[in-house]
Amino acid sequence: MVNRTKKVFNVTGISDIKQRLFSWAKDSSPVSWYDSNEYPHQPREYDAILAVGLAHKNAQLSTQKELAQHLGKDWLFGFFSYEYAQDWECVSPTNPLHLDVPSLHFFIPDKIWLLKGDTLIALYSGVDDPAADFIQLKNTTLTNQNQLQAIDLSPRISRNQYVKNAKALQEHIFRGDIYEVNYCVEWYAENVNIHPSSLFVALNQIAKTPYAAYVNIDDVHLMCASPERFLQRRGNSLKSQPIKGTAARQVDPILDVAAAQRLKDDSKERSENIMITDLVRNDLSRVAQKGSVAVEEQCVVYPFAQVHQMISTITATCDRNTSSLDVINACFPMGSMTGAPKQRAMELINQYENSQRGLYSGAVGYFAPNGDFDFNVVIRSLVYDAKQRYISAHVGSALTAAADVEKEYEECQLKVKAIKQLLANQAVSLEFYGSKV
Repeated sequence: MVNRTKKVFNVTGISDIKQRLFSWAKDSSPVSWYDSNEYPHQPREYDAILAVGLAHKNAQLSTQKELAQHLGKDWLFGFFSYEYAQDWECVSPTNPLHLDVPSLHFFIPDKIWLLKGDTLIALYSGVDDPAADFIQLKNTTLTNQNQLQAIDLSPRISRNQYVKNAKALQEHIFRGDIYEVNYCVEWYAENVNIHPSSLFVALNQIAKTPYAAYVNIDDVHLMCASPERFLQRRGNSLKSQPIKGTAARQVDPILDVAAAQRLKDDSKERSENIMITDLVRNDLSRVAQKGSVAVEEQCVVYPFAQVHQMISTITATCDRNTSSLDVINACFPMGSMTGAPKQRAMELINQYENSQRGLYSGAVGYFAPNGDFDFNVVIRSLVYDAKQRYISAHVGSALTAAADVEKEYEECQLKVKAIKQLLANQAVSLEFYGSKV
């Protein structure tokens, strides 16, 4: 266990101090930044977390065994990619992986900053003085670089191929193989130069989601504007909050209330949400104490900066000696990004999608020394491989028996439209955040 120096600072102006923390560390590697954007109905342990640098030369973990050996000994920051689950879900990916992303990667940071209200806590492993760094970050000039070039993303498959695949997946639903499947498509660009941290700032300013994240590990950059929590552990308490159902916010307050009510009453959205809720209940029951799994909230519509989201909250209690990694493994990958039943849905995802998902549909977050953790669902995101100069954005939607595949394709087009506008340095339409995933 790393012996850390702890310093506590009183701060004012949460938005300002967050900007300074991020600007101070954005060009570091590795770096993990998590921003809650101050959502009162999506409580998190901290308003923002920053992890920077390596505590020692062997502080990077890339296997389950290494991760398990270090759990409960120090803070660990990183991600699980979608393909992480292949070992126990028995779905070996056969599609090409266009991004150099491992199935998992965590690091033990040199420096950690934890922001909660007007309290900023520094946890340092090395000889650097947190007080000196605090002075430096307070004096950091808040600048944001522009994009080096306008970028146009291309789809991995054509419209006709999407419709063909979506109809084939629907046939599996009609036959009873699955009830629902999340079908995704990759959009990409090659030989591009970007400023990932600047792009994340722009994305976060538009979306303002409670599980926003910026990660740079070995020149792989994640710019994530996720509204969804995958899984949280606090002591023996577990919580998962899948999202199925989204509606765009309206400027007019009366129309906005009506939009939320329409989402609440939408039978298709509710049925999708309930199916995934049942899947999460089943996943949690693998590691929970008998009888402890409960649906705390079902299909509740919450307002966010740009959208209303239909969220269900499932809770459970696990034994104190239950490994946090066992909890993650029991529930990964998240049902909202696979379908039901999960195993068969994942097999069909591998069959009909044209590239591995990588970080998309994975989870980004942290493990605390006491075993607590919090992870998001990686959606509404861009991934950039600086070595390959390759940028990727996946979009998708849930297919059910009632789905109109042509409309589902248009939904995917709408989602990627805003990402494309952002990469082209154009004003971004808020329609993007009214789409489902």
